[in-house]
Amino acid sequence: MLAGARLRHSTRIVILTFIDMTLSLSPVSCCAPLTAPRLSRGEADATAAVFRALGDPARVRILNVVATRAEPVCICELTAPLGLAQPTVSHHVRKLVDAGLLDREQRGKWAYLSLRPDAISRLASLTDLKGATRADAA
Repeated sequence: MLAGARLRHSTRIVILTFIDMTLSLSPVSCCAPLTAPRLSRGEADATAAVFRALGDPARVRILNVVATRAEPVCICELTAPLGLAQPTVSHHVRKLVDAGLLDREQRGKWAYLSLRPDAISRLASLTDLKGATRADAA
């Protein structure tokens, strides 16, 4: 290239990446109840992940709204009842999806949420403490 010469055209490189936001990671297919004689490390990790996901009041409220509806709920319907901004709601939804409690379905630009079919039985079995005994009770 000659000294002092200018380029007449600029070159722009655009890199696009596609991230599939519809997939989630299920912790373990089934968590053992807390009354199990012994929890494996994987079961304990999966159980802790579920409790972490439910460790925020906003997430409990999201789960409540979705669980009480017969049809999938648009994520856009959650901002007003929760009093949270859409990015914050999306963050909380991601935690619930990653914990295996909610399914997320993309319909155009909106995401619709539904309770995973196995979530109720998983939550019920996790917290089933019937028959648990205290070692110091005598």
